[in-house]
Amino acid sequence: MRIPNTAHTSRPWRIHELAPDFRVEDVWALPTPGGPDDLPRLVRQMSSGEGRFSGATRALFALRWKLGALLGWDGPGSGIGARVRTLRDRLPADLRDASPGPDFRAVPFSSVYLTDDEWAAEMANRTVHTVMHIGWVPDGAGGHRGQMAVLVKPNGLFGKVYMAAIRPFRHLIVDPALVRMIGYGWRMRVGERGAG
Repeated sequence: MRIPNTAHTSRPWRIHELAPDFRVEDVWALPTPGGPDDLPRLVRQMSSGEGRFSGATRALFALRWKLGALLGWDGPGSGIGARVRTLRDRLPADLRDASPGPDFRAVPFSSVYLTDDEWAAEMANRTVHTVMHIGWVPDGAGGHRGQMAVLVKPNGLFGKVYMAAIRPFRHLIVDPALVRMIGYGWRMRVGERGAG
């Protein structure tokens, strides 16, 4: 479920000091009920690419990657370390010396840092530099759950136009499908643990 941006901006996340030049695109409550120490489970699940997207979402991703290939949006010179510097260059010593978190298997994100209650990963192309921030927050009912914020730094006017053009598809199709997929993967893992 999409929630107000203040659910992210009002919390004392480390990402605020590292990415003040990024804007919060949106924030989502993740259907991942758990205990106070369950963020590592969610990080493993998300970085491994568990779950399935709907046919419509897969079609949108396929169209996006096809357009990116045709228009050169995702070429070798467009990403982290080429067009933009990694956010890891901005990390204070305590985060820089710790493990950044796992590598992704299915998507072109790179982990930036991982703490007890937050994880940040980034990707860049010719349109945008983006951060996926996963926080682990109290759920208001005595438990905890994940919260996903998408932070963006568009690449010039083209990046701003691109983000405006894809926003309706992200809000109506892609991100709700991602949230459902995360919830499905979480329920499957809980079921496996219960069966073991």
